[in-house]
This record gives sequence, structure tokens and C-alpha cells, in this order.
Amino acid sequence: MGIEIERKFLVTGDGWRSLATGTSYRQGYLMAAQGRTVRVRIAGYQGYLTIKGATQGLTRREFEYEIPLADAEEMLHHLCDRPLIEKTRYKIPFKGLMWEVDEFAGENQGLIIAEVELENEQQAIALPEWIGQDVSHDPRYYNAYLSKHPYTRW
Repeated sequence: MGIEIERKFLVTGDGWRSLATGTSYRQGYLMAAQGRTVRVRIAGYQGYLTIKGATQGLTRREFEYEIPLADAEEMLHHLCDRPLIEKTRYKIPFKGLMWEVDEFAGENQGLIIAEVELENEQQAIALPEWIGQDVSHDPRYYNAYLSKHPYTRW
């Protein structure tokens, strides 16, 4: 069974920008209902299908599968809700953990979120200087929410 334990933070300043190069992401939702989502994503030149369960605390079930790029393109174009999520993801190692900084574009332009995956919910972590407010428990910052309520319309 796939389990994701994750914390999310707003990003402050630009101190993170020189630490990594980014990968372009486009993703859309085939289904986003209370407690579960089915997402199609293209990261760079690879397609993925991801199924996520309800978040309980910081934990949720997650199953992700590689799919052909052409299939992902077709699903994004013909089957996914609008707007699509567009972002650049930067992976930044810091004190033994891999941080993922998502700089959103399109209808979520201006939003920058950092995520870090944990081994358990009580895991202590050191925060980089560019980490701001913890938004782990705020559902407005879930990508599924942003696909229906873009940040530029808040």
C-alpha cells in the first residue's frame, strides 16, 4: 500500500532559487471528490496516473503509476477538469530531506509552496530559511482545490 506523509509550507523570499533547476509539470483531475482524487500528470517527458485517498492528519494513501506520455496528453486535453495545474517543481536537498518547491503558473501564478515527505507524522525537521507559514492542514493549498479555485481568484 502506498502512503504519503507530507508537510506543506508557503515559501518566502528567493533564497531557494539558486539551489536547483526545475522541471515543468502539467496536471489535471479526472475526479476530485471528498476524500479521493484521480490525477493525470506530465512531469518533464513522463506521464503519471495518481490516485489519492483522504488526508488524515498529515497522512493519506497514494498510488502512482507511469503511463505513456501520449496517453497522459490525451487525458489532459480531453478528460480533465479546467483549469489545469501548471507549475515548475524544484527538488532541493536540505539536512537529509528532499524538499520540493512548486512555483505555480497560469491561473495559480504567484503561489509558491514547499513540500517535504516524512517517514512519520512526528518526524522532526529542520526548516530552510526560505520556509514560511505551515499550510499542511489548509485544504486551499491542495492541488485539487487549486484546480477548482485558482489562487489568482482568491
